[in-house]
Amino acid sequence: MTSTAEQGSSGGAPGTGGPPGTRDRQVAGTGAFGPNAWLVDDMYDRYRADPSSVSESWREFFADYVPSAGPAAPATQAPPPAPPVGATPIGAAATQAPPPAPGAGLAPVPQAPSPVAEARPLRGAAGRIVANMEASLGVPTATSVRVVPARLLEVNRAVINDQLARTTGGKVSFTHLIGYAVVRGLAAVPAMNASFVPDADGKGTPGVVRHEEIGLGLAVDVEKSDGSRSLLVPCVADAGALDFRAFVAAYEELVRKVHTGKAGPDDFAGTTATLTNPGTIGTVQSVPRLMPGQGVIVGVGALGYPAGFEAADPGSLAELGVGKTVTLTSTYDHRIIQGAESGLFLAYVAECLTGGHRFYDDVFAAMGIPYEPVRWHTDQHGDLEGADGIHAR
Repeated sequence: MTSTAEQGSSGGAPGTGGPPGTRDRQVAGTGAFGPNAWLVDDMYDRYRADPSSVSESWREFFADYVPSAGPAAPATQAPPPAPPVGATPIGAAATQAPPPAPGAGLAPVPQAPSPVAEARPLRGAAGRIVANMEASLGVPTATSVRVVPARLLEVNRAVINDQLARTTGGKVSFTHLIGYAVVRGLAAVPAMNASFVPDADGKGTPGVVRHEEIGLGLAVDVEKSDGSRSLLVPCVADAGALDFRAFVAAYEELVRKVHTGKAGPDDFAGTTATLTNPGTIGTVQSVPRLMPGQGVIVGVGALGYPAGFEAADPGSLAELGVGKTVTLTSTYDHRIIQGAESGLFLAYVAECLTGGHRFYDDVFAAMGIPYEPVRWHTDQHGDLEGADGIHAR
């Protein structure tokens, strides 16, 4: 999830991608759009009513578009036929009917009708979400969880934003840095950048597609004018080929397009992994649903002190060595990804966020920050002697 408070305001060139309709036709039908399939249906309805109501890229896409059949309605079973009048059901004992209960012949006492809320059909985006969530039930998933110290992430972000405020302006968010670390992790553990296919050889044999490029989907929460909310997942195309500055520019351009309604079909296709950040609204840990066609979805929790320490005195926190943390989850398709691979992936992301693999060096260089990044060090307490906790004084 991306909230407006976490988007930042970094400028940059528009997001990359081929001509409209290029990436989305790599996969037949709306399957290439994953959770965004409802948007395709909605835009298609608008296109049929008035082609000029959608942008040129959507008109080009719909020129030879064949809509999907949609989710099948559940089969209903007809009730069994009523037995003939006077017939005894098979297997029932032929016994005399019991005498009527006392008061059985009296008229029932009228009861006031209980209020029943009217059911509202789920159509459009809400109906597509139902179909997406039911489709996600067919993906056998498992989830790895890792709590990452966030102090270095917090301090180095502050250094970057202080320098940007004095020079070019703009702002780097925590999600920018975490998202870029996720991209680095997908490149380091390529088994995570994969998709399951039910028929790999035309004979019904299941298979796996190992993607050469990383298409990072960004789960963006959109609030409509009527107060309802929907979820759109634009894709940072070929994210593994971008340095941090280009990644932030592509990220911000996609979010801008989504919130202004200018995103085209090519902005939503090609996702191989998704990043969602419900931590922007305080969620500590999330296990999101994984859509068919993707190998992993990464959930980012709130960045803060562990529960119970929020109101503690800063000096006491420093004395105890209690720092802020962020919880990351990796929910993956267990048919093609194993728990060890997911664990190694989260370990690599955590190592990046704590200064490993020259992560902050590369970030600082890409953003033109003329300083050394803050490094990871173990706390040293002047009043303690050794690890046994014996005071020196």
